[in-house]
Amino acid sequence: MSITDLLLGAASGVLVGSVIAAWLVTRQQRSRWSKLLARERARRASERTGDIVAMTAGLAHEIKNPLSTIGLNAQLLSEAVEDLDAPDDAKASLLRRLKTLEREVERLRGILTDFLDYAGGVHVETLVQDVNLVVDELIDFFLPQAEQAGVRLRATLYPGPLMAAVDAGHLKQALLNLLLNAVQAMRSAPGELLVRTMPAFDADGSRILRIHVTDTGPGMDGATLDRIFRPYFTTKSAGSGLGLPTARRLIEAHGGRIDVFSEVGKGTDITVVLPAETQAAGSP
Repeated sequence: MSITDLLLGAASGVLVGSVIAAWLVTRQQRSRWSKLLARERARRASERTGDIVAMTAGLAHEIKNPLSTIGLNAQLLSEAVEDLDAPDDAKASLLRRLKTLEREVERLRGILTDFLDYAGGVHVETLVQDVNLVVDELIDFFLPQAEQAGVRLRATLYPGPLMAAVDAGHLKQALLNLLLNAVQAMRSAPGELLVRTMPAFDADGSRILRIHVTDTGPGMDGATLDRIFRPYFTTKSAGSGLGLPTARRLIEAHGGRIDVFSEVGKGTDITVVLPAETQAAGSP
């Protein structure tokens, strides 16, 4: 092989190497640009989602104000109709229509309240305290409502303290949503509602506490169980479908979770699982 051939071969090799190097650099640049564009698209999508949430929350607030006015005027009209000098059957018909209006106003107000609770950010201020005391206060508050619905509410609280870092207000709200859901599930056939607390160990060996909300309602099949935490999914004629999703958000904000077991025809057990604490009460 001549010197010329060697020089030509070397030049060709350098040229091929340069082409490959340039291709690799271009590929890396394309990959970086692609990642940058993907992050930018994700950022813009997040901003649009935030704008939509803020706008809908503002709209919900604006709707609640005239709703309150409508509800108040419906009550005033009901009182005026009762004082009318008119046949009883005519007054009864007008009162039924006004009561229907009042019920629908209250239903819409409840839907808007649930939406605002779900759409708003969750900020918990936790304090180490005995969860039994929080649950006991909620039971006392909810007992009259359960009795009014014909549901027998019972509580079996662990005899010793169950310490956890919780925001008492948010924990009560989450548990109240679970209690309301259970009572609504038993609307056609009122039964029993049992609330239990107990210490336990999780699958990874960590110390936890459990709050069971167990009802004797109709239960749920697998397809329904897969969807109960989706916003606006509901199997009831009344309700916003945001009670359970909101409850889960509140519990997850405490570092916990909600487990659900249900069997058609036998009832449902919804369990709130929270990390247990060994610190003294009052610790942040």
